[in-house]
Amino acid sequence: MKTPKPGKPSPTASRKPSAGPKTIDAYLARVPEPARTTLQKVRAAIRSSVPPAASETISYKIPAFRLGEIVIWFAAFASHCSIFPTARVIEMFKDDLKSYPLSKGTIQFPTDKPPPAALIKKLVKARLAEIAGKKRR
Repeated sequence: MKTPKPGKPSPTASRKPSAGPKTIDAYLARVPEPARTTLQKVRAAIRSSVPPAASETISYKIPAFRLGEIVIWFAAFASHCSIFPTARVIEMFKDDLKSYPLSKGTIQFPTDKPPPAALIKKLVKARLAEIAGKKRR
């Protein structure tokens, strides 16, 4: 690649990175099956667990639910899907999560098999309690 002359912008300088999705629907539209259906189930379980005032958003380029602060994130990757409820919540439910690959703040699961809705709801309720506890301090 040629070096641009001084004072001239590089030919790639005007190229903007492709914009990421602005809504969860737009994010899911880009996700191939079976992960799309799996994440739609995850989304529904989360939505049924958060208060009506919670909003859907995109944070760190992935879907999330916000109630003052982020309650939980979820995303699809090439070989798995993940939920990100925070490390503290994962620690609280580590016995319930033994069958899933975990990292500090992440629960991974197959693209075609979401965790049970009841488990997702427990994680969300614990995260909401964690957020409420922070506000009381």
